[in-house]
Amino acid sequence: MAATHELSVSKEKSSPKKIHKDLEKELIKDVLGLVETYPRVPITVDCVIFGFDENSLKVLLIRSDLEIYKGKWSLLGDFAKDSEDLDEAAARVLKERTGMDDVYLEQVRTFSTPGRHPGGRVLTVAYCSLLNIAHHQLKILDNEIHWHDFKSLKEKDLAFDHKLILDNCIQWLQKRMMEHPLGINLLPTKFSLRKLQSLYESILDRQMDRRNFRKKFFAMNFLIDTGEMETDVPHRPGKLYKFDFKKYEQNKRRWTGIDF
Repeated sequence: MAATHELSVSKEKSSPKKIHKDLEKELIKDVLGLVETYPRVPITVDCVIFGFDENSLKVLLIRSDLEIYKGKWSLLGDFAKDSEDLDEAAARVLKERTGMDDVYLEQVRTFSTPGRHPGGRVLTVAYCSLLNIAHHQLKILDNEIHWHDFKSLKEKDLAFDHKLILDNCIQWLQKRMMEHPLGINLLPTKFSLRKLQSLYESILDRQMDRRNFRKKFFAMNFLIDTGEMETDVPHRPGKLYKFDFKKYEQNKRRWTGIDF
């Protein structure tokens, strides 16, 4: 008789109906109530805009409007509205701060150290871009927005944790420069190998062997000899080249990057 009772209990435990009822009890129906129990942490976006001009890498900074950071420079940032995703927020911030709306922004990473904002817990998502300053004029100059030479920022104390964000973004940029020829867009349509090497040295922050640099670029077979020479230069005129973007698009899947 005891064995029969145990069998009955075993069947009841494995009953699909009972399992379904147990699952229903565990499911949370009040989604709004659940979210209200979560911690409220503001999310901001910070735009790290690198520019290249006069053979030097620059970054766009704005004067902080917080009294605690009086006189210090900061990246272009703002909170993300509830009605917009982060990409939209970054584009809005850049448009509101600079007037530029034709800049491609790429999300780099999130910064979440609890004490990074003096007002409390604030997460920020960094967006990065690299552009030719000559082709992107600032249309708004509020809060003393200026281009700063990147090397000069090593001795400057930026607001918030923006120095850390900037350091991470330059590492991202250097990696991207080795993986893709995006730096070519910063040069004129026709450029010399001297200009090309100067561009890479400025962004990668290191000197390169002239012969090895040229050998690597010629091996990629993306340079087109225009048959023209530099003019009005204080040094011996060099040949002018163009980058074959069409050929690059056809072969970029097989391209493994630049290894200097």
